[in-house]
Amino acid sequence: MEIYNEKVTYENPLLSLKIFQSDRTDDVATTNWHYHKELEILLVLEGSLEVEVEDTFYSLSKGDIVLIGASQLHRDRSTGFLDYVVLQFDIQQFLDQNTLQYIRYFSDPQKPLSHFNHMLENNEDVKQTLVGCIKDILKEATAKEEGYEIAVNIRIKQMLLTLLRNDNERQLNRRDDFDLVRLKPVLDYIEENINGKVLVEDASKVANISYYYFVKYFKKVLGMSFTEYVNYKKIKRAEQLLLTKDLSIALVGEEIGMPNMAHFYKIFKKYNDCSPNEFRKKMLDWSHHERVTVPPV
Repeated sequence: MEIYNEKVTYENPLLSLKIFQSDRTDDVATTNWHYHKELEILLVLEGSLEVEVEDTFYSLSKGDIVLIGASQLHRDRSTGFLDYVVLQFDIQQFLDQNTLQYIRYFSDPQKPLSHFNHMLENNEDVKQTLVGCIKDILKEATAKEEGYEIAVNIRIKQMLLTLLRNDNERQLNRRDDFDLVRLKPVLDYIEENINGKVLVEDASKVANISYYYFVKYFKKVLGMSFTEYVNYKKIKRAEQLLLTKDLSIALVGEEIGMPNMAHFYKIFKKYNDCSPNEFRKKMLDWSHHERVTVPPV
């Protein structure tokens, strides 16, 4: 059995998202087992589609959708004409400082996004809300009117909120509010010191938790390790500096507390699949393209 890790390419480097409408006319069309870090939602507009997500089989017809979690193995099969929409997005890139704690709800490998598919079968209102959001995202991403990135971001969060608030069977990997309150001083400590050294030893003292318990506790509550969270915040800060300040790459690394260029490049590439220089060039090229191709109002 051939399994491959799909590399999802984003059209707009400012949006960690890919959406497209496609059709198939083959008598039988199948895809191999594959996976990717992005969450995925398939919407059937016309025809029928059979989808396997790990050990579960879904048969979709017009108006149906299926949810596929990050890194979940899946494949699909269609017969005859099929018109459908594919939406793939990296959830981490759509959550900010105030909402990043919710990433654990949708990224737990023990409770992946596909667990919500039963909800869609039993709750037509939820399904129609998601269908409406997908169609809106496709429309915005196709028209590319000014500010469409904001509109797409809003629709992604609307879908996540819909799933969150209709999780009546508690499928999500929830934590008590007490856990988040307890870590709030730690998150503030990270934010205040993001331009320098952020040490797990100091963070554990801020939380008044022993070092070894803190490491496990942080990952359990936030859904990522302390180091992963700090690196993520530093790279977000680096991206901001690359786009708003005329600084060399070395100075950007120093500004975020990563003066070792080899380490900075390695961590930056982990989150962006490109070097800081390539990231800046992509952003500038995209901005120039938008200014040239978008007609004045």
